Amino acid sequence: MISVSIVDDEKELRQSIATFVNGSPGFHCVSTYSSAETALKGLPADKLDVVLMDINLGGMNGIECVEQLRDVAPTMQILILTVYEDTDQIFKALEAGASGYLLKRSSPTKLLQAIREVHAGGSPMSSSIARKVVASFQKAKQTGEKQTHLSPREEMVLNCLAKGLTYKAIADELGISIDTIRTYLRRVYEKLHVQSRTEAVAKYLRH
Repeated sequence: MISVSIVDDEKELRQSIATFVNGSPGFHCVSTYSSAETALKGLPADKLDVVLMDINLGGMNGIECVEQLRDVAPTMQILILTVYEDTDQIFKALEAGASGYLLKRSSPTKLLQAIREVHAGGSPMSSSIARKVVASFQKAKQTGEKQTHLSPREEMVLNCLAKGLTYKAIADELGISIDTIRTYLRRVYEKLHVQSRTEAVAKYLRH
């Protein structure tokens, strides 16, 4: 049973996701929060596996909440669930410590899949988000900026994901296991977290 918490200031959406999660075999929504402030007070004490975090919250935003949660609950797995898909927000969220980035327009099936992936140690992304990550690396190569060096396999997996392929389709195409795909994506995220601290990479990720 994967335990989930939801942080979103839209009451109807929050309740709708909670109802859907609770009605799905193998999942349980243990708590919901309408603000980052209340989430910071309650989440560290909740016994949960994955947090679904919106970015646009009244008061403190979701990215700031992720940063603070990382200080008090460093092993907590946080999946961004938002309408924002601009590059700046994506990388700020990853730098803050989010484990994945999913758009709210994603289907319920994809949401459950993403929760499973995060719980299993993966880093799920909507395909449009993956395309922006790919574009950032390509821009770095073109401009000659100091960049994160991805292995050929990491680039291949990321490009396949950017094309909208499922993990299974990527596994079939590259002849590797789904667990290996999760490992490659986790490495990509780790490299982004490290390299984005440098001035050069911060520059190309934000322009």
